Amino acid sequence: MFSTAFLDLPALQGASGTVTLPGSKSISNRVLLLSALCQGTTVVHDLLDSDDTRVMLAALRQLGCGVEVAGTTVTITGLGGRAWPAEAIEFFMGNAGTAMRPLTAALAVQGGDFTLKGVPRMHERPIGDLVNALRELGCAIDYLGNAGYPPLRVRQPTLRLDKPIPVRGDVSSQFLTALLMALPLAAQDRAITIEVVGELISKPYIEITLNLLARYGIAVERQGWERFVIPAGSRYQSPGTIHVEADASSASYFIALGAIAAGDPSKGAQGNGIRIQGVGADSIQGDIRFMDAAAQMGAKITSGPNWLEIQRGAWPLKGITLDCNHIPDAAMTLAVMALYADGPTTLRNIASWRVKETDRIAAMATESRKLGATVEEGPDWITIHPLPAGQWQRASIHTYDDHRVAMCFSLAAFNADQVPVRIEDPKCVAKTFPDYFEALFSVAHTSAQNIPVICIDGPTASGKGTLASRVAAALGYHYLDSGALYRVTAHAALQAGLTLEAADEAKIADLARRLPVRFEGEQVLLDNVDVTDAIRSEQGGMNASKVSVLPAVREALVDLQHSFQRLPGLLADGRDMGTVIFPNAPLKVFLTASAAQRAERRHKQLISKGFSANIDSLRADLEARDARDMSRSVSPLQPAQDALQLDNSSLSIDASVAQVLDWWQGKSR
Repeated sequence: MFSTAFLDLPALQGASGTVTLPGSKSISNRVLLLSALCQGTTVVHDLLDSDDTRVMLAALRQLGCGVEVAGTTVTITGLGGRAWPAEAIEFFMGNAGTAMRPLTAALAVQGGDFTLKGVPRMHERPIGDLVNALRELGCAIDYLGNAGYPPLRVRQPTLRLDKPIPVRGDVSSQFLTALLMALPLAAQDRAITIEVVGELISKPYIEITLNLLARYGIAVERQGWERFVIPAGSRYQSPGTIHVEADASSASYFIALGAIAAGDPSKGAQGNGIRIQGVGADSIQGDIRFMDAAAQMGAKITSGPNWLEIQRGAWPLKGITLDCNHIPDAAMTLAVMALYADGPTTLRNIASWRVKETDRIAAMATESRKLGATVEEGPDWITIHPLPAGQWQRASIHTYDDHRVAMCFSLAAFNADQVPVRIEDPKCVAKTFPDYFEALFSVAHTSAQNIPVICIDGPTASGKGTLASRVAAALGYHYLDSGALYRVTAHAALQAGLTLEAADEAKIADLARRLPVRFEGEQVLLDNVDVTDAIRSEQGGMNASKVSVLPAVREALVDLQHSFQRLPGLLADGRDMGTVIFPNAPLKVFLTASAAQRAERRHKQLISKGFSANIDSLRADLEARDARDMSRSVSPLQPAQDALQLDNSSLSIDASVAQVLDWWQGKSR
């Protein structure tokens, strides 16, 4: 997951391949709470691992549920038939509406001394209509801040079950879902009726709730969309095992991607379109109907029981006018698709956008305008005009701590003008799809010239490895420690039973071309095994020198180094990154430090690891190595002509990182 302050998306040219989606947030949090309300144990497979589900799991643990997590499988030992906690409990609900609303209702019906709080935005999201409905039932709920909004305190109820419970349906379907999930706890002796006041929005989400309630033994009688009757004698029954569908809302970004992006001709028939695994047209989630809207705009879609395949059809896409009440979350993706259309697109009946993680109508309008689009908005509608070639603008997209804003606007990187797009706070996608950007980059492609490379070259012990890995982490870029490649190659060759002599040159070169090496910070992993210490030894350096003189090995490692240039970008350090390997890199830094300063650093490093060292000898060795490196006939150590020189003799690592990032910001504006 990207935890950087921002993520720069290079201009992307197309996409093809297969994406496996995470589990549905809506289903995951419903299933967790329903499992907690049962007696016995429920095994939940394919659960979404995200901020929202972690919030719910933490709350269930506080209530005394047994919770065992093994990857995406979670085993819940429920509270049914057991006493609920008597002590006061305070729950932190983050910004998770799918956890806050139903848990509030269940706690209020069951009774106790509970406080529910969240992040500041949660305290701006209305909950008054749910509280009013619960108070009609006899629940005791107090507002601890502004009336109608969290935080809340729940106390012991005096339930009144002799009349229907009214709840508004035109603000959020989560209020009705919360009542439907909580009221079976009180329906042992008599039926309980819920009456919806006003038009019920987001009906497909209620269908998810009803479907899951039936899986847990609660057969709700639905009378149109106005009345819902929970039968007398209702009692939760564990299904034993339940699987969570992949998230249909998350599918919308990749359905849109298939409709927007050209395929990859280099892959032949395999490079045409996007395949989505984990959800199909028969999904119980209403947001799967996004595929119908995308098809109206021109996408070519085929479906199987657990998969979708999407290809670009009509191009440009077709502008549409659509009532989006049935796909409120996924409809946000249509707003970005509209930028690629042949005329304006109007999305109606989306008032619920105003009370989500942020005011989504305002957010989508504001950020689309940054890209150059003309946008009109109203209380429950938005109209987006397309952006033809020549009118796209570079933009830094503010994401409002809203996962869907971040994921939607990532699709703007496929624009006709090949301008990059910055996504601020990319980690907000962790709410529902922590690995979204990794999934996007796994199928997106662009020319190498669009993938940015920052080169940091310099002499031995100048600190370039530490600096480069820190800058890479700050930008979310891949990292290449080129100097380590020769050490890793020698290590791998010896493990394969090869000698490090010319007799095995061809075999070592072949091994080097497909070396399964990656760098995580300052760790070096070979085929997922940490070999950092093994290759950093004195013997490791001597072995590296042996293979570095083999021409075929050097050539193979040039190819390998080029393969590290992957989306979203690369930070490469070494001695010839900017001069030989990536001569067209937009930013090249030549890092220097005095031999005295480098010797002192190396001395401290060796002493900290328990090795004895003489600082004068270290300095002499560094000076001799500098002379050798600068006089090499192949790739001598020297700054590229357009390199920026950074003398870090008296700079801290933080100051050096800040300087490189500042230079990069200047280059990428």
